[in-house]
Amino acid sequence: MVNCGKNNISSLQHLLLIVSAAFITQSLRIVPSCMALSLPNSDIGRQLTRSRFLYSSASAALFADLAYLVSGVASPDAACAADEKIKGKNNPRYLESEVQMKYGEGRDGNPRTRGVLVRRFTGDSTPYTFTEPRPIRLVKEWPDEPPFTKKDFFRADEGDDENFYTLPRLVYHIDEPAVATLTQYYRNNIPQGSSILDICSSWVSHYPLEFKEKMRRISGTGMNQLELMANDQLTDYVARNLNVNPQLPYEDNTFDFVTCVVSIDYLIHPIEVLKEVRRVLKPGGKVIISQSNRCFPSKAIAMWLDMNDRQHLELINGYLKYAGFGPAKAYDIQAYDPDNKFNDPMFIVEGTK
Repeated sequence: MVNCGKNNISSLQHLLLIVSAAFITQSLRIVPSCMALSLPNSDIGRQLTRSRFLYSSASAALFADLAYLVSGVASPDAACAADEKIKGKNNPRYLESEVQMKYGEGRDGNPRTRGVLVRRFTGDSTPYTFTEPRPIRLVKEWPDEPPFTKKDFFRADEGDDENFYTLPRLVYHIDEPAVATLTQYYRNNIPQGSSILDICSSWVSHYPLEFKEKMRRISGTGMNQLELMANDQLTDYVARNLNVNPQLPYEDNTFDFVTCVVSIDYLIHPIEVLKEVRRVLKPGGKVIISQSNRCFPSKAIAMWLDMNDRQHLELINGYLKYAGFGPAKAYDIQAYDPDNKFNDPMFIVEGTK
């Protein structure tokens, strides 16, 4: 069984999330402030454990509580931008900013706003050790036709996903070492000048700070429009529920890379989505699917919850096969944290068009 963190949102709290969201308009502003919190031995961020990230969803019903619970976002255009020549070694470990959201109009006609202080992991200046990606041999032989049944994609919570993700959570779903190693993998494997699409995106895309300036284009599509608005790494975005409409709103042969971070387990039409990914990739383009062992168990599909980490990689390989990709490659890229032997794992599965 996969070890998934529990999402303890009660029915009443979930209702509060939905009702509160009715007052939020599509207005969001980011006020950056570079905080060079990059000391290797800093306890900042270490307190933000995996369980707190998941449990924070319950308190997110009230924006006033978000400042205590969330971690992470800032502008790469701030004075603390990356020095690409040394691959982020001069970057701060964390960047802080205030996300301001307009959620209604006052009786006097003035807008009512609420500011949320958030902190983003840059993936740089950490005490973690990053090794070369360790290849994992994929051995499962998949039949010519998909063997999956409708029951395989059943979820404990079959309610409207857009209600579940109505309010921006502004939290991380993996711990800092996992974020950092993924950032370094992107830096080492996505060349300058690429066009990138991040599917199932949110308020962060885990790209290195310099990507915004060095890439031709970074597009995103995700469930929550407010989170996409807060994602300063994107050059453009489209809010889209891929479980309702798996079609990607982009032309054929548009992107060099498509990324998907710890989200493939929530898709109920993964093959259809990956067929779309293949369509929008240029010939020779790659999809990079990253996966850990954390999830919202109520929203992850049934067969995912019955599998271990190795079986997840084989399953993703099967998805890619049925979507028309060539043989996939899998890697273990877990970082080493000297202060925590139980940090989140991180795996990569790549498919090439």
